[in-house]
Amino acid sequence: MTENDHTIDSLVGDWLTLKEAAKALNVSPNRVKQYIGDHKLLGVRRKGETVVPAAFIANGDIVKGLPGTLTVLADCGFATEEALTWMFTPDDTLPGAPIEALIANRGTEVRRRAQAMAF
Repeated sequence: MTENDHTIDSLVGDWLTLKEAAKALNVSPNRVKQYIGDHKLLGVRRKGETVVPAAFIANGDIVKGLPGTLTVLADCGFATEEALTWMFTPDDTLPGAPIEALIANRGTEVRRRAQAMAF
């Protein structure tokens, strides 16, 4: 693992395997892979296995506003690792990390900030 991987892991905290994410979403692991490909979720390789942040799934669904935010970040040219770092890095002006704001149903402000980075 690289230093960047360690940094991301310390920011993200808990990860779910594809099987665990599929179970939490009540879909197949292949569907979770499709979600990753469609920028509805982000996945990285850890110990030879694709994992997604546990914080991206709540109450049996993908956190509201997450897919749109991830699409904006991808459109801004963010690589997966950069998007994960941005999503989990605390921002005093939100307050908290963007993922925390999404979980608290403050997605409009998060997407506004993500869109501003494109300019």
